[in-house]
Amino acid sequence: MKHLQETLQELAALPNDRPMGMPGVFYTSQEYYEHETRTVLRSGWHCLGREDEIPNTGDYFTAQLLNEPLLVVRGDDGNVRVLANVCRHRGMPLAEGRGNANRFVCSYHAWTYGHDGTLLRAPRMQNAGFDTKNCRLPKHKSQLWNGFIYVTLDADEPNFEHPELDALLAPYETASFRLVHVAEEDWKTNWKCLVENFMEGYHLSVVHPQTLHGYTPTGLSRKLINGLDYTSYAANYPEDIDARGDGAQGLSEAERKRSTLFAKFPTQVASQAASLLVSLSLFPINADLVRVKWTMSVYQDNLDDDTIAQRIALWSEVNREDREKLEKMQVALGSAHATSGPLAGDDYEGTIRDFQVWLAKRDTALTSV
Repeated sequence: MKHLQETLQELAALPNDRPMGMPGVFYTSQEYYEHETRTVLRSGWHCLGREDEIPNTGDYFTAQLLNEPLLVVRGDDGNVRVLANVCRHRGMPLAEGRGNANRFVCSYHAWTYGHDGTLLRAPRMQNAGFDTKNCRLPKHKSQLWNGFIYVTLDADEPNFEHPELDALLAPYETASFRLVHVAEEDWKTNWKCLVENFMEGYHLSVVHPQTLHGYTPTGLSRKLINGLDYTSYAANYPEDIDARGDGAQGLSEAERKRSTLFAKFPTQVASQAASLLVSLSLFPINADLVRVKWTMSVYQDNLDDDTIAQRIALWSEVNREDREKLEKMQVALGSAHATSGPLAGDDYEGTIRDFQVWLAKRDTALTSV
């Protein structure tokens, strides 16, 4: 393990004009994955989905982040909370999937909780040491940003701020986009492979010749800003291609004629266009398996129902194409010959280097204390 940590630091310290990718063992070693779960993953801010997935009081959805079952609910006060989805009696999950509930009733012994996690009822409990005040559901630290819901499993992790990324997305009015699609599936790949794949334009024309090349060819990819916990790039449209929807009034012509892709480390990647927002939230399961939740949102009424259906079908195919490649690559990464290889230029794979440098900095910060 120490050898891998040292290798990561060496890669991150390479000159900017000579970047190298991580060897295959970083993506296939279960031991290294377990190290990540204790460090960069456990402490990170993870996107759980969109705020308008739960617009009404009592609306909820569930998620599994590492070893923690989560219950995301809109409370009576209108606030979003991320509660432990574990009954305080014997550890039974309180909810599954998504829906709306007046109360959360445990299916094992009928202990009943309010939307804020307060224990409201525990039938036949006569234990002298029992106190409802000591049996509320734990609440995880959460934060809302641009219409997304985030959680960290580390109660001491500070809230995030990134004004430059805020400024990049502000013209799109990201928070006002409305949800039109949610889907979940398991990909047989390492979570880092998916982050890197989504965030580089180098593969666009090769892997997506029919779905993406016409609108976002590799040759027009341009690196944008990066910061403490994020990176971004522009997948620009050819000049003879029309913008895909008008979007917000404040958008420039350049912003209308590109998809602005960003990653919020460690596990969110997203594509923001004028009228369409697609976000992937990654829930690592083990070294070679990750659950992918992807959402699609649209700007106000820019797109009609038929166009939305076409966009959903398009992105479903794009995801299928990426998944197919990544699952094949995951097998090959186990080879002794899957050594560190050179990365392409900044516009094509500079975002991968940003991710690599972030991983190295976080690993140092979290293992040196």
